[in-house]
Amino acid sequence: MVLTGRRLRVAAALTCVIGLVATGCTGDDRDGFRPGAADAGDPYVPGHGNGGYDVAHYGLDVRYDPSTDRLTGRAVITATATQDLSRFNLDLSGLNVSAVTVGDAAADHRRGDGELVVTPRDGLPRGRQFIVTVDYAGVPAAVDDGALGSGGFLHTADGAVALGQPDSAATWFPVNDHPSDKATYDLAVTVPDGLAALGNGVPGPKSSADGWTTWRWSERAPMASYLSTLVIGEYRVVTGTHAGRPMVTAVAASLPATGGAATSLARTGAIVDFLASRFGPYPFDSYGGIVIADDRIGYALETQSRPVYGPAFFADDRPNPSVVAHELAHQWFGDSVSLTRWGDIWLNEGFASYAEWLWEEHDGGRTAQRNFEIQYARTDWTQPSVEPGREQMFGSAVYKRGALAVHALRRTVGDDLFFRILRTWTTERAGGNATTADLVALAERVAQRQLRPLFDAWLVGGSAPTLP
Repeated sequence: MVLTGRRLRVAAALTCVIGLVATGCTGDDRDGFRPGAADAGDPYVPGHGNGGYDVAHYGLDVRYDPSTDRLTGRAVITATATQDLSRFNLDLSGLNVSAVTVGDAAADHRRGDGELVVTPRDGLPRGRQFIVTVDYAGVPAAVDDGALGSGGFLHTADGAVALGQPDSAATWFPVNDHPSDKATYDLAVTVPDGLAALGNGVPGPKSSADGWTTWRWSERAPMASYLSTLVIGEYRVVTGTHAGRPMVTAVAASLPATGGAATSLARTGAIVDFLASRFGPYPFDSYGGIVIADDRIGYALETQSRPVYGPAFFADDRPNPSVVAHELAHQWFGDSVSLTRWGDIWLNEGFASYAEWLWEEHDGGRTAQRNFEIQYARTDWTQPSVEPGREQMFGSAVYKRGALAVHALRRTVGDDLFFRILRTWTTERAGGNATTADLVALAERVAQRQLRPLFDAWLVGGSAPTLP
């Protein structure tokens, strides 16, 4: 994610106490079955995510009418119980639920604070795969999260944009809304004829009937929920191929057809190819990017396989390949290898910021070393990159100090080992999740030397580290 401006509930598993069933726990603790946690336990996103199950796939079929701002949808969710499960939660904000089934049976359901609480007819044994179908509808809402900025489902003059980090997915479909539970996606979006409906992954066949068009998208690599997107409106959509895979780019029709936004997106293939030479093979089945015209989006976000860019990055109609390099680098760092917890967000932003330096040098600009020297002199070393605090999730320490740590690693171990560490990381962790401790352990294994003191000094130390 790149910003142009500023952008607890504590985990609680509801547990019945033996002998208190009659006081409100009926149905929760049945023959050893118990409710899944109503929170993933991540203090940076209180109330997000849930426990007791692991999602494998979301099948989403939605219809959106911009004239009324009304969305209707059906979500078919394939998951596996990770405990003997009596009930479970899905994150869902603002929308009304008309029916829920688990398997072939109707399930009891109720709404909580941003939650859909589902009680299946029978308990779900640990290891059991199950399918949840949720029918829902309503007017989706935006999310204003103070320092973290605006996101969620934003109604626009010509359609809508569903986007945001860490908040967006639960505003338009029921979801286990935490990056620790990644899943594959199929999305069908029905909108009035003449509007584009863009999502993640490989495009499928479109169909039209009675003045409406259905657009289809499929993301077969595991994806964190905040990386999903839905962009509806008047867009110039360009579909082609790159390296044998679909390439879909789109620029809002209100922006210049040959201006800075379109020029920058046109470099997507070249930038991906360069980054692949440094980080290893591109991890997804499609490429692309979307530039929107809504000034409320003051950031760019690495939505999987198809980043979304706010208009401010192309102000005065200037090209900006640097932001494209940043968001494309996230396809490796953040999207393929995702966070286990938000306190390690530097793993996403530090490497993506460093990719900007690599690309600038490759493109004839300042060297990575020179950018390192400039940023070193500017850095406030009292702000840590790891566990920066909720208010500083998108602060300079996460981005720029994180990039400094990456370059310090490079200077310490040398180019050969450095890029071997990066390629080993993106290969061994592809499609999964990781922490800072995982990166340190892998770097030490590849380099065959102790590197923890180096990472500590550059990521969390309270004073300027000695230059390597």
